[in-house]
Amino acid sequence: MWKPNQPGTSMTPSSPEPVRTPLPVNTGSELSQQPRPTATPSSATTGEQATIGKSLVIKGEISGSETLYIDGQVEGSVNMPGNRVIVGRNGTVAANIAAREVVVLGKVRGNINASDRVDVRSEGSLTGDVVAQRISIEDGAYFKGGIDIRKPGGGHNGKEPERLLAPTHAQQPPVAAATPV
Repeated sequence: MWKPNQPGTSMTPSSPEPVRTPLPVNTGSELSQQPRPTATPSSATTGEQATIGKSLVIKGEISGSETLYIDGQVEGSVNMPGNRVIVGRNGTVAANIAAREVVVLGKVRGNINASDRVDVRSEGSLTGDVVAQRISIEDGAYFKGGIDIRKPGGGHNGKEPERLLAPTHAQQPPVAAATPV
């Protein structure tokens, strides 16, 4: 903009010249413009939320590292480790969801694996199995599936059911083998 001002001196009748002149002269206005773009990323930083709107239909795999709000339709898989997935009231999800926290206000058909918690609100509907440390199902919510509560030391807890299942399976095959013979 410095070069146009110098040739602009010879072109005084041009209207862009007075508009360009105040911008470089007013350094304070440039500073006031800089906080505006800074305010936009800071609001995005505080939210850090991606939104799938009502009219959007997504088929495939969704993965990322921020909170995801789904108010549209999603088919496939949702993988947001360490983050929150919120299925809005208008949201319809036919996918397996893996996240730190899942909040269901709409409809979900698929399994949920949450490292922390799953909330099914009163308007929500969940058909599928849940693996989480904590689960909350409000009155009026629909839920059909299994629940596996994992303690914070999930690896240690995961070994115990295998030990319990192994003897059970070992006892069942002799009974099944006795039936055909």
